[in-house]
Amino acid sequence: MNINKRKDKVKDQVILALFTAIVLLLAFTPIGLIDLPIIKATILHVPVIIGSVILGPKKGAFLGFVFGLTSIIKNTTAPSILSFAFSPFIPVLGLDKGSPWAVVICFIPRILVGVVPYFVVKGIEKFSKKENKGLRAVGTTVAAVVGAFTNTVLVMGMIYLVFKEPYAAANNIPVETVLTVILGVVGTNGVPEAIAAAVITTPVCFALDKALGKKKTAEVAAGEDIIV
Repeated sequence: MNINKRKDKVKDQVILALFTAIVLLLAFTPIGLIDLPIIKATILHVPVIIGSVILGPKKGAFLGFVFGLTSIIKNTTAPSILSFAFSPFIPVLGLDKGSPWAVVICFIPRILVGVVPYFVVKGIEKFSKKENKGLRAVGTTVAAVVGAFTNTVLVMGMIYLVFKEPYAAANNIPVETVLTVILGVVGTNGVPEAIAAAVITTPVCFALDKALGKKKTAEVAAGEDIIV
């Protein structure tokens, strides 16, 4: 490994450690919530999306794993009425034990949040053979929106498929209305979170691109192993 590649790898590890710390900070403090007129939107997915775009899908997946792990920890140590869907240690309503499906809901969508944005950016950039900042900006913005909805849609979709009856009981609603309620959550939470992701992700990615240098791209990072 030459000196330049070694420096790039060290930079990646430093950025990965930094974004891991940011995920933990957002997860365990109120900083991870944005107060909106009607609801609270989370920005916990944003550092995962940025990590995917800048560092590649492997390190993005690692950040997504950390995101999922914080979800299990929070729902286990400070459970709410719906924590059975996010922690296998919290009994499902109507049962005396938790469900392993909670682990799937916590990890699979969040890991994909760290993978999908990278491929969205690369797919859009294939439309141009030359370096194009405008196209890069479009690709990053679209990747942020897709990454945010990947989290919201998959989490709520899995809850509907696996925990429809307990979800209805927890919310004191008829089972037949669960799909409507979940679609409402996807709209009211998913849209603001996607907008927040787009607004934050694009300028941060451009700043990091500039700081890392034009030769250091996620194409290189995509082939590197996680060593932290």
